[in-house]
Amino acid sequence: MRAHRRFETAAALAAAVSFVLGGCSLLPQSTPIDAPPPATLEAYFEQDVDWQGCGSNAECAVISTPLDWSDASAGSTTLALSRVVAPAASRIGSILVNPGGPGGSGVDFVLGSATFATTATLRERYDIVGWDPRGVGSSGRVECLDDAAKDELLFGTWQNDYDSEEWIEELATAEAAFVAACVENTGPLLEFVDSRSTAADMDLIRALLGEDQLDYLGFSYGTMFGAMYAELFPERVGRFVLDGALDPTLGGLEWLTVQMRGFDSAMLAYLAFCLGGPDCPFTGTVDEAASQFSSVMDTVDDLALRSGDGRTLDSATLGTAIAQALYSESSWPSLTAMFSNLAVGDAAAAFQFADSYYGRSGGTYASNSFEVYTATLCLDGDYATDEGSTRDGIDAIAEAAPLLGAEFSYDDYAHLDVACSQWPYPPKEQPEAYDAAGANPILVIGTTNDPATPYAWAEALAGQLSSGVLVTFTGEGHTAYPGAGACITSTVDAYFIDGTVPATDPDC
Repeated sequence: MRAHRRFETAAALAAAVSFVLGGCSLLPQSTPIDAPPPATLEAYFEQDVDWQGCGSNAECAVISTPLDWSDASAGSTTLALSRVVAPAASRIGSILVNPGGPGGSGVDFVLGSATFATTATLRERYDIVGWDPRGVGSSGRVECLDDAAKDELLFGTWQNDYDSEEWIEELATAEAAFVAACVENTGPLLEFVDSRSTAADMDLIRALLGEDQLDYLGFSYGTMFGAMYAELFPERVGRFVLDGALDPTLGGLEWLTVQMRGFDSAMLAYLAFCLGGPDCPFTGTVDEAASQFSSVMDTVDDLALRSGDGRTLDSATLGTAIAQALYSESSWPSLTAMFSNLAVGDAAAAFQFADSYYGRSGGTYASNSFEVYTATLCLDGDYATDEGSTRDGIDAIAEAAPLLGAEFSYDDYAHLDVACSQWPYPPKEQPEAYDAAGANPILVIGTTNDPATPYAWAEALAGQLSSGVLVTFTGEGHTAYPGAGACITSTVDAYFIDGTVPATDPDC
């Protein structure tokens, strides 16, 4: 299940990994702030950025970046940028933001959601800058299947039961076609949509914005980009806030197992909410409601409920729909309505949630987030090289998260494990550690019952970073800033604007 940040007009999709080999780059891991780029990269760092108006108080631009940062002769790709400009009289700099994913559009995030993603106080002092990371959206894109073929992969019916080895074999055939389409339709870029390359792109953006250090606000998988940047360029870290943090030291199966346990915890919180309100289709105690919910998941495949466009609702798609609703507590009343509708054979609301998760509307996919999610995790993760079978992984996740783990893993873990085992490029080498020695203080925000990025990951990342500062929000939902109340917003805004670092965890 993807780790992502969602606002009304911005989707963001999720794993972090455990390779311990030192990577290589033309950009050294600890570079003095005023050090010039290598001569082979000067043209990129000296390019003109042509900002053009693209909305109210907004500007957009496209820049070039090396396809392969370790080989400048390998060609280039493009990065799309957007920014909402602060008033000149009060402006103190630029904050680069990323909504997560991997696969979320930072361009759309800023243009459509700047008022949701940041406070008016912050926008008064900073330009808010977003970008589509390599492979995403309006940047050089990862392209795989057309809409019809993507529908078939994500929503098509299988000849065999999910719990069978025959289904794994059937999935392997479908994933082979998916991988082949990605290779054919994307080209050389497909090898370089990893987080190390994205961190190098972030430093290029910093330089082209005219900033000596990078100020950064990253959500969900955007915290992986931030942690990577801090490790590679610690002296260029300005003011960093990582909200909904990942633990970058975990392997893919371990990451997803912990995440699915987080979704189970969120599901129990939802059931308590449902039982305390009107029209809840579940009854009794939370444990009794959980048993009733498990019966829904166990029987939905046999019901073969249809959408208006002919798709069949199965347990994997229902799991995706539930995940979408659990990302935000504000969606819980609609989740109750969805379960009530399912009880009378109406699957429309379930498909609406699932479609929203994948950025699908009217049979068309508005983004390529699913493709980038897969490509990036195959390069960042160890799915292609870890021990154990796909079946073993599903069983481990189901044991750790008995409410939702199996169903979630069918469209997520199983997809990644099988697709990445056939990926044409090996996983990229990762840093030996994420301590970012010498970096300025980095605020790491964790929400105690965040389903997608469990609180333990924020604790872990804050502990790994030599200058990490943990900020806790006690509550539900994925990520905290800026919608979680005055404690979170005042802490983050004071840090960005005045450099105020909490002496202790404010326990918001």
